[in-house]
Amino acid sequence: MLNRLFKLDLHGTSVGREIQAGLTTFAAMAYILAVNPGILANTGMDKGALVTVTALTAALATILMALLTNYPIAMAPGMGINAFFTFTIVLGKGLPWSEALGMVFVNGIIFLTLSISGVREKIMAAIPHSLKIAVTCGIGLFIAFIGLKNGGVIVANPATFVSAGDFSSGPVALCLVGVLLTIILVARQVPGAIVLSIAVITLFGLFVPAGGGAKVTQLPATLVALPQSPAPVFLKLTFHFLTSWTAFSTVLPLILTLLLVDMFDNIGTLIGVTKRAGLLAADGTLPRAGRALLADSLATIASALFGTSTVVSYIESASGVEAGGRTGLTSATTAALFLLALLFTPLILIVPAAATAPALVVVGIFMMQSVIEIPMNDFKIAAPAVLTIFAIPLTFSIAEGIGLGLISAAILALGLGKPRSLTAVGYIVAAVFFLQFFKIWPFSG
Repeated sequence: MLNRLFKLDLHGTSVGREIQAGLTTFAAMAYILAVNPGILANTGMDKGALVTVTALTAALATILMALLTNYPIAMAPGMGINAFFTFTIVLGKGLPWSEALGMVFVNGIIFLTLSISGVREKIMAAIPHSLKIAVTCGIGLFIAFIGLKNGGVIVANPATFVSAGDFSSGPVALCLVGVLLTIILVARQVPGAIVLSIAVITLFGLFVPAGGGAKVTQLPATLVALPQSPAPVFLKLTFHFLTSWTAFSTVLPLILTLLLVDMFDNIGTLIGVTKRAGLLAADGTLPRAGRALLADSLATIASALFGTSTVVSYIESASGVEAGGRTGLTSATTAALFLLALLFTPLILIVPAAATAPALVVVGIFMMQSVIEIPMNDFKIAAPAVLTIFAIPLTFSIAEGIGLGLISAAILALGLGKPRSLTAVGYIVAAVFFLQFFKIWPFSG
């Protein structure tokens, strides 16, 4: 049955190899079960419920990808997007998290419409390749910065904005050890390096003082338990921003950013993983790309309904491909493991910031590595790209970073007398951000 459903013989693989690949993919990305709730809980959302919905949405989205495309690609709430959800939309703009979930839902509907209509390709083509890479790099710096901040390695300073934290403090020292340990394990290509590091630092936290007589890690009452109810966040999305044009126009750039980052994440991951799996067509196109984007848009809608930030394809799926995964059975195995992990929610909830912060730093390093794809020796290409990379972490907003990058690219194209170097859609997107930045009606709040 599995052979017929996933066409194992056609892809030269077996049930055993696919299950092993699924285990490998899960080990590489299981850190999201601790990291995503840790980030989103800053909005006031219930952390226990977030563990449940993180696993449920990851499982549902991954199964959708498996059945619709038969690709060995796993999905889960995206790194970067969860930071945007928390630190830009909720904490930065002061919007309730229920409204942010509503924006994720609207983004999913728009993404679904664009994927079906084919407009998505025009939007993707409107963004210069160098800016797409710059957004990835900028988000990487942003995530790493959040990790160092959460770990206490970087703290606020009224004179210099930021400065080094107290490295002699138990939690901070443990975080720094975690960063070094994770880097070493990744460099040595240890399977599931990030998850292993999180486990080791959490264990060490049982013996490291956090102040006030407490330890960094607190022992749970039980190791295994039924999953916590998702009720505190399930179907809690609201749409007050749709009640008036003024309210909607204010959040339009935020929704646009969700859409663009969603597209960048998924297209990049799809091409990267399927290329390594030998699934790309001879001309470099991706078979069943429409189905893959359909799976992603449906998963985005589901993530809003369940109560988490946008679900995206995970580049960690490449680890499963390296282990021999070639079909959707790899993804189905990963999805089943996400559901099984819910029994260990008590263990996930005790993971301290000192253990998850190093994971953020290392994921940021992964994302920053793509900077080599930007031709830095060409100033007219490098300038908007570097502005984007700088702006995302320094403004603490992915939206502002993308906006500044697009605006600078548009003005540079006009200033050089080469307006056709950016498409009409690119100018429109840049104009939306420009109107928002300078609070020009009707985009002023």
